[in-house]
Amino acid sequence: MELLIGGKLKQLRTEKKLSIAELSRLSDVSTGLISQIERDLVVPSVTSLWRLAQALDTNINYFFHEEPKEDQLIIRKGEHRTIVMHNDSSYYKLLHPNKDDRAMDMMVITLKSGYTYDKKPIGHEGEECGYVLKGTLTVHLNGKDYVLEEGDSIYFDSSLPHKYINNSEEDCISIWAMTPKFF
Repeated sequence: MELLIGGKLKQLRTEKKLSIAELSRLSDVSTGLISQIERDLVVPSVTSLWRLAQALDTNINYFFHEEPKEDQLIIRKGEHRTIVMHNDSSYYKLLHPNKDDRAMDMMVITLKSGYTYDKKPIGHEGEECGYVLKGTLTVHLNGKDYVLEEGDSIYFDSSLPHKYINNSEEDCISIWAMTPKFF
């Protein structure tokens, strides 16, 4: 999925009658980054996108929305929506159907060696549960680092500040469930 969200961001910002400076203040995302996102010059981190969505009183899924397929129960191999972010350093394969009324997200996340999904930890409403399929993942949670190896899992309250880091030499592949829906 090519991530061109600039037009959607600008449209929603102008509909809400917000300047870039006002949106920056509400979201804690810099004015320069917002301007670059709106012009599709950069792909924002998941955290930046989440902060913008919250400030604009919407869900992050707004930026990726496609018309849902009626009564989709099964998503066949090769048909999953995949979101590539952070200059190809992370991939989010969405395992859930694109239904507005779903309560949770389920995804496979690939985080390339040496990357994190954002510099600052975030906290948000909900819960998360992750399982490492391959590699090593460090979960920085509420000021403490938890290192998960292949076969390890973690479950936590998402309101605690957290971020994911891959300090290893290989890509990390993990599967996640989270509520409320994020994508």
